[in-house]
Amino acid sequence: MHRVLITGASGFIGAHVTRRLRGLSVEVHAVSRGPRASLHGEIWHQCDLREEEATAALMRAIRPQVVFHLAGEVSGRREVAMVSETLGGNLLTAVNLLAAATRTPARLVFAGSVEEPHAGSVAPHSPYSAAKAAATGYAMLFHHLWNIPVTVLRIAMVYGPGQEDLSKLVPYVATELLQGRSPQVGSGTRLVDWVFVDDVVDALVAAALSGAADGQALDVGSGTGTSIRATVDLLHRLAGTSVAPVYGAIADRARDRAHLADVRPAEEVLGWRAATPLAEGLARTLRWYAGRLVPQAALHAPAFHRPQPAFHGPLDEPEQQPR
Repeated sequence: MHRVLITGASGFIGAHVTRRLRGLSVEVHAVSRGPRASLHGEIWHQCDLREEEATAALMRAIRPQVVFHLAGEVSGRREVAMVSETLGGNLLTAVNLLAAATRTPARLVFAGSVEEPHAGSVAPHSPYSAAKAAATGYAMLFHHLWNIPVTVLRIAMVYGPGQEDLSKLVPYVATELLQGRSPQVGSGTRLVDWVFVDDVVDALVAAALSGAADGQALDVGSGTGTSIRATVDLLHRLAGTSVAPVYGAIADRARDRAHLADVRPAEEVLGWRAATPLAEGLARTLRWYAGRLVPQAALHAPAFHRPQPAFHGPLDEPEQQPR
């Protein structure tokens, strides 16, 4: 793996993957619909992956050995308008990359979602999960009919340092607590499978290096459900602040349900298993926010006397997190 293309390289997971690969002296190419400045030595290209010929031209120009497809239209909203948005951003982009790989060979690693229904009788619970499931179906089609080496990693709820979208649960709760404010959350009853971002990067790199995962869709998560309330309470204890979260302050999202990863296949095929306990991952995440977003808060939390260095760059994530 000497030359790679990362879609969604400016996002939360993508930025971590870019940094990891640059540390391994890999030539990293990244794509965006608009101009971007290089932050970790990556080479940026402008392309709308929803356009088939533009995607094919990009692949011909770069000729990557591996493509990490991490970009997508991320939203858990249930409005009808989201059908076309997620269809283009999550399905069409994936199909265009698969088609391009039939002419410009490359190994493809797709970021799927643990929210994808695994059984035919289970309906997707959002346009996002429907589009992700369809993209996985096309990935399997291209592998079995045209021998495209593609792996889909169905990723659970990712968290960790560098996640700057404060509408997501962990960043929101962490920054509210560190600034002495009470986070306003829902009932907190929903179970979530949390997985630390560094563990996700390990899984993505393992899939890129292993032909054993070609033509497979593997779950990437902890395999353990932790309630939102338990997660927020743990953040509260780790932050060491007297302000308390307020449960029931906002309505729970309708039809949300738990999505837990089946971790055995990824361990058997990739030799991968999530290695970061939730308490450790949340502590590392809090240190990042304490050192970068609210450095004064470090003075009030003994565990955060030595803040970690900042992770610079515009970030997002491939999952909609609950509050």
